[in-house]
Parts: sequence; structure tokens; C-alpha cells
Amino acid sequence: MRHTDRRTTVMIHVRPATAADVPVIVDLLEDIERYYGNNAVLPDRASREQQAIALLFRPSPAAHVLLAVTDGHTAGLASYSLLWPAEGVTASLYLKELYIRDGYRRHGIGTRLLKHICAIAADNGYSRVEWTTDKNNPTADTFYAQLGAATNPDKTLYRVDGNTLTRLAQH
Repeated sequence: MRHTDRRTTVMIHVRPATAADVPVIVDLLEDIERYYGNNAVLPDRASREQQAIALLFRPSPAAHVLLAVTDGHTAGLASYSLLWPAEGVTASLYLKELYIRDGYRRHGIGTRLLKHICAIAADNGYSRVEWTTDKNNPTADTFYAQLGAATNPDKTLYRVDGNTLTRLAQH
């Protein structure tokens, strides 16, 4: 698909990731960590790649990844999982990450990835697409609002991790 904005025209190809894409997926995940200010020491690269393969390319994958490629370079990714039940007995598609590398932003790549995600949901009869953004990310809020997405003031996101996760996991 060709996308034109006020500055440039770029060809955007969105495709499902394969096991051969794991090195670039790990690169993108490192970019995301830096973007959000996470300076923690990550496990070694080989371990991260093995973990990505184990989670993404098993018979029942933990998530699915779409890559946006332009001019032979991976510009961004969208990762998603299915949630069930949603409305009635339908499934919902949960968009975990929509990330565009710096230098590729504002060229329609995020829009193209999100439209691809919505097409997957519509084509498979999923009742909705849901995601969260950080409260301190007004750029994302503006982007999603311009696409017609609405926030859900009736929901609160909860998270259990670290020591609380360990404590609650004890039987």
C-alpha cells in the first residue's frame, strides 16, 4: 500500500512476522524499552531471541506480531493476542503494542498497522479491538482519537507483578 502524507510518499507492507524475523522483533522490543525509559539490564540477546521464538511460534502462540516494512526496513510492529469471552461468546483482539521507530513516525505506518489489526478482527468475527496507552502519552491519545477510537471510562486496568505476583502465586 502506498501512503502519502504532506511530506513524503512511502510504500508500506504489513505482514505477519515469521521465526526468521525474531532478531528484528527483539531489536524493536529493545527500542520500546528505551522509548519508555526502561534502562534495566535485559537478559542476553540469545536468551531474549529464544524466549521470543518459544512464545510466538509455538502451536498456540502467546501473541501474534505484524511487521510494517518500508523500503526494505522494518519500521514498526503491532503485537496482539485474543481475549475470550468478549461480547457473548465472541473474542476480542487485544493490541498490546503498536510501535513505530523514530524516523518512520507520521508517515501513516501506525495507521496502516492499526487498520490491518481491525481487518483481522472484522474478518474473524471478533467483537472489538482494545488497547491501553500510558496516561502521559498525549500523542497516542490524539492519534487514536483522530482515528475514531473512544476511551472506556467504565474500565480500570489492574496489574500484578514483581513481589505481589510471587506472593499471590503461592498456594
